[in-house]
Amino acid sequence: MLTLTENASTIVKQLTHVPEAPETAGLRISGAAEEGFAVTAAGQPEAGDSVVEQDGAVVYLDATAAQQLDAMVLDAGVDDTGAVQFGLTAQA
Repeated sequence: MLTLTENASTIVKQLTHVPEAPETAGLRISGAAEEGFAVTAAGQPEAGDSVVEQDGAVVYLDATAAQQLDAMVLDAGVDDTGAVQFGLTAQA
């Protein structure tokens, strides 16, 4: 199952825990590694999504992403321009 670094958990919570967002809000990862994953904010999971909850952060994965990211760690950071950057590494 995908896991999140502390930085990723913090950034996911900052992106999804906003006043106008529903309590079910999370980050959604869809697509495939060959095509590139799409990362979007979502109000709730879509049918068939897997749900990863860690330290208050919620990530929804479509079936393809869930399979391909099963043994991965999601990391995140903010660059000098304020843009969020996500990265993946293999679990140890």
